[in-house]
Amino acid sequence: MSAAILSWSLCIAQLMIVLAMLCYVYRLIRGPRAQDRVLCLDAMYVCAMLLALIFGIRTGSTLYFEMALVIAIVGFVSTVALAKFLMRGEVIE
Repeated sequence: MSAAILSWSLCIAQLMIVLAMLCYVYRLIRGPRAQDRVLCLDAMYVCAMLLALIFGIRTGSTLYFEMALVIAIVGFVSTVALAKFLMRGEVIE
């Protein structure tokens, strides 16, 4: 019984995260300013990381947890680089 509940809850969580990513894609396309687009990209990498974590829980493989860690690190660095570019107009001084 509890395995079935876990399986259904993971499926529902994946569906909700995919729906959130679709909303972020809409905002990424429609965003009036560059700051809105950077915020959407930031939220999308968090959702991608969560999808990898949920898939790792479903399969029981540790490879997906490492992939989520790499997504988090690359996403953070890219968000900082984009924010610095929007503030100063250059990334490397």
